[in-house]
Amino acid sequence: MKYQRVPLGPLQTNCYIIENDKKECLIVDPGEEGRKLIQLMEQRKLTPLAVLLTHAHFDHIGALDDVRKRYELPVYLHVKEKDWLADPALNGSQFFMMGAISVKAATHHLTKEGSLTIGDFTCEVYETPGHSPGSVSYYFKEAGIVASGDALFEGSIGRTDLQGGSHEQLLQSIHKKLLVLPEDTIVLCGHGRETTIGDEMETNPFLNGF
Repeated sequence: MKYQRVPLGPLQTNCYIIENDKKECLIVDPGEEGRKLIQLMEQRKLTPLAVLLTHAHFDHIGALDDVRKRYELPVYLHVKEKDWLADPALNGSQFFMMGAISVKAATHHLTKEGSLTIGDFTCEVYETPGHSPGSVSYYFKEAGIVASGDALFEGSIGRTDLQGGSHEQLLQSIHKKLLVLPEDTIVLCGHGRETTIGDEMETNPFLNGF
């Protein structure tokens, strides 16, 4: 199993394509530039199986309908943000002067933590709220990677001043759900470069004391 980081849109939000040996893939957070994303997958002859959303902020969902129109994929999102995809006020797009974003509802609403299997892919879903109430992280144990969305960044953490955000809750999510993973786990961040759990434990100033 391998992954590719694809920064998309004006905010350079990271979409991740997680691929297996059969050229099947999962798409995590298709934020913008649907045509670019589709062309990339077709050039590499990948077969997408599903879209995993870490949360429903506008910069993580902008290409969702383009991708679904091309591939008719199931979409996974936490139930706490089930209304956000269609609502520019909830997903934040109406406040950032980049045009209102409204996309179709997810097909699968995550209601609890646990194992998720899609084709040959299996991951653990962890609820990691704080950046937003329905934020989740997808941990692929075999590959040693976790897609954390905007919960944890290299040297930083997600902002908590948006709809339903909580700084205290985010720190608890990171501490209880992410920092307990093996230290060599690669963190697929929603913005910026990848990092590791161990590096963030040692050097992230926002996690000092954890």
